[in-house]
Order: sequence, then structure tokens, then C-alpha cells
Amino acid sequence: MVIQIIMVFLPRPTRAVFFNMKYRRLTREQLAELHPEFINFLATQSISADEWTRLKEEKPTVAVEEIDLFSDLVWEGVLSRVEYLENISAQQMHLFHLAEKEMKLFSVKVMNPEADLTTTKGFNWFRKNWQSDFVEYLVASKAYSDDKNRDKFELIEQGADITKGELYRWFEQMMEE
Repeated sequence: MVIQIIMVFLPRPTRAVFFNMKYRRLTREQLAELHPEFINFLATQSISADEWTRLKEEKPTVAVEEIDLFSDLVWEGVLSRVEYLENISAQQMHLFHLAEKEMKLFSVKVMNPEADLTTTKGFNWFRKNWQSDFVEYLVASKAYSDDKNRDKFELIEQGADITKGELYRWFEQMMEE
């Protein structure tokens, strides 16, 4: 495999031996999905395919550092674009709209132990009974800290999934009526 060197004339940036990650290392599966982007990243670091192979064998700590740096760059890009998150468990839903200046939340608590929101049957029960006394709602908002992307990442690490926001917008519409 041939890797084009894009920035031949720029010296390789020097970093401390222990790169302090802001987020977390991508999984093997995520790295495999992003293989072409990782190759381009290595090229911008002036690392050829042969050099990468040598680096992994002779200096595995430096190779891991490169993966960590790439992971942080990927996370930064993803987090800067994410607008909606959902964290759904058996009895609760936390639906987030990550607006420009604040995080907005619709929180739903189902008090019917028979209804498990993570199943089709339980979610269908909720759709039919969303206005019943067995469902409680909370609407809240919170300003971001100094690091908006870190705030988003922490929600993901707590189990939230990135979504297109259909469920959040449905709730928003229902609350306006």
C-alpha cells in the first residue's frame, strides 16, 4: 500500500512521550472504519506506510500516541457537529438538544414497571400512554462549561447515543401544544 506524503516540507511535530488525551481512544472497530482517514492523518504527520510498520514494532508507545492524537481529532470533529443525544433505559428517557449556548433536556420517567422503554412493546405502551399519570416529565436546560465538546462527550460516556433528534423534536412539538 502506498501512502502519499502530503506535507513533505513540514517537520514532524514533536510531542511529549505521554500524550494526554482529551477524550478516549477509538475502538478497533472505529479505527477500522476510519482507516482511510487514519492513513491521511499519518501522511500529514509525514509517516509513510513502512515507517508506520517500523514505528509499531520498534516504538509502540509512539504509535499508540499517534492513535490517541488521531482519536482526539476525530472526537473533536464529531462532537462539534452533534446536535442531539438520547439516553434511554427501561424506565427513563433523557433527550438532549445541544444548542449553541446551552444543553436542553426532556426527561421522561415511566412509573409502570411493566413498560420497558428499551423494548418495542414498552415503547409502544409509552406512545399510547404518554399523557397518563404513569409518565412524568422534566424540562431543563444547562449552560455549557468552558469546554462544550467535553460536556457532550461526558453525556456520551454516560450512555447517550448520537441521534438525528426526531424524538426530541416530537416532544418539543407536544410541549408547545
